[in-house]
Amino acid sequence: MQLDQGERGFSFLKEGPLDMRMDPTSGQSAKEIVNTWSEKDLGILFRDFGEERHWKIAARAIVHARKKRVIETTTELAEILAEAIRRSRKKLHPATLVFQALRICVNRELESAREGITKALTLLAPEGRIGVLSFHRLEDRIVKNLFRSASKPIQKMGEIKDSHYLPMLRLLAKKPLIPTREECRENRRARSAKLRVAEKI
Repeated sequence: MQLDQGERGFSFLKEGPLDMRMDPTSGQSAKEIVNTWSEKDLGILFRDFGEERHWKIAARAIVHARKKRVIETTTELAEILAEAIRRSRKKLHPATLVFQALRICVNRELESAREGITKALTLLAPEGRIGVLSFHRLEDRIVKNLFRSASKPIQKMGEIKDSHYLPMLRLLAKKPLIPTREECRENRRARSAKLRVAEKI
């Protein structure tokens, strides 16, 4: 529930320090990244982790704004992005994808997902099942690739580091399970959720 706590700095809808760390005692905060990274590195971050189409514009706007003063809060950054990015889709706030990219980077979410799933597969008992719930395309791509590779003969799994430790899996569904409309009405955050399940052979 830390995502809803303004003081944790995850949401552009609530005033708070620009932090975004799941563990606020360690690691680099979003404030440090926003105020110290080069325009080029910020752009690459927004492009790769946020899949933000206007990544160059976002990076340029941040670098221009921080020359005047340090960007301290979530709402300051959101305002900078709102002025710089014009959305064709009204439902998506201009800060959404940049905030996603920063959160993923700050918490090493993709690396953690890859490491966690790989280790979980090595611990899976025969006929045991593993289900992984992801909430955006970058996460789901990791789950899909790991599951698909682990479901192939081991000699064909060279694309995964330490692949010889991965057990053989049977995919229980070719496509991920997604929430129903009713579930999405009850829980808006379920909209982008995808569940993939596999079984150890």
